[in-house]
Amino acid sequence: MTDLVFRARRCVTGGTEMPACVRVRDGRIVSVDPVDGPVGEARVVEIGADEVLLPGLVDTHVHVNDPGRAEWEGFPTATRAAAAGGVTTIVDMPLNSVPPTTDLRALEIKRDAARGRSYVDVGFWGGAVPGNAGELAALHEAGVFGFKCFLLDSGVEEFGHLGPDELVEHLRVTAGLDALMIAHAEDAAAITPTPPGRAYAGFLASRPAVAEDNAIASVVKAAALTGARAHIVHLSSADALPLLGAVTAETCPHYLTFAAEDVPDGATEFKCCPPIRGAANRERLWQALADGLISMIASDHSPCTPELKRFDTGDFAAAWGGIASVQLGLPAVWTGARARGHTLVDVAGWMASGPAELVGLRHKGHIAPGFDADFAVFAPDEEFTVDAAALHHRNPVTAYHGTTLRGVVRQTWLRGAPVGEPRGALLERGIA
Repeated sequence: MTDLVFRARRCVTGGTEMPACVRVRDGRIVSVDPVDGPVGEARVVEIGADEVLLPGLVDTHVHVNDPGRAEWEGFPTATRAAAAGGVTTIVDMPLNSVPPTTDLRALEIKRDAARGRSYVDVGFWGGAVPGNAGELAALHEAGVFGFKCFLLDSGVEEFGHLGPDELVEHLRVTAGLDALMIAHAEDAAAITPTPPGRAYAGFLASRPAVAEDNAIASVVKAAALTGARAHIVHLSSADALPLLGAVTAETCPHYLTFAAEDVPDGATEFKCCPPIRGAANRERLWQALADGLISMIASDHSPCTPELKRFDTGDFAAAWGGIASVQLGLPAVWTGARARGHTLVDVAGWMASGPAELVGLRHKGHIAPGFDADFAVFAPDEEFTVDAAALHHRNPVTAYHGTTLRGVVRQTWLRGAPVGEPRGALLERGIA
């Protein structure tokens, strides 16, 4: 087949932004050459003067909810939205689907749901729940990218949470497998029931930062005891940063974009767990990214139907918690990053190479020879105002509705082809 050459005056490669010609053959990058070098018989894709060629993003925290709750999202809509946001690989969470991905049978059901219906490449997390420690080795062998656990009620009855002894039990198993455990870390003992009503302040007070801090400390202690690798998902409490030690952490675009002071009462589209905290906390999260204390950003795309958000009452106690954002992560993060003096090289590290390295995706996350030709063509100076109804998410619900963001994804390429049909591969750990 004829080579493709992407000629870009701005390309994020090799830890810098520079002009480059990126040569692609059979879906892989074969060279990164000077922008004005010879291209021979290759077909040339010209990247516009106002565009930047970025590595395709890797989002390792996406709740697709398929099968079982596909009315909340589903593989066709989730992956099409991901592609529209410059994301070329997702790793699907094991819960909110039915059955949850806690044994081999459930993994095969999940893969069947994704096969032939995904616009981007898809990998899978396994679930760590009470009673399934004996299932982890088989799931690991089958190619899951690690295991997700909750330290408190997950919100769905079919995915139980681990108590302290169960956490240690499961971590001993994952340590033996050299598998990663990722944890939703909140301490139920520090959480109080959300008072009924429309007040965001009431919801926020019910899930204080100390709930995260205590739970993260327990994960750090258990990981040290067992020698296991552990990672904290969706970190919102900046107070927990000094506790991390050898345990890694991610944060989310919504914690970097919004502040509790600005959430209107009754605006349940902003409800998520852990909650969006204050503006000063947000700035500390940005500083932690700059300092390398937080290694990456993932969406925690957690959609639901409009009815479950209880827009009829605006009751934070009754509404489902979760923010739909897989299509919007790149512009949301870039808007905030640019305002704080960060570069697109930083953003690519947080949203492409960092997540890929976390889960061992050896051919994703970089524009470099040997990597998959996964690209986002990004216009960083173009602004737009989010219209929830215009997104590819299944349901027109997002906290970003009406927000003006900087940066538009104009094209997404998966393994050397523009994304236009469901040709995403199902990825396995150690192979992808």
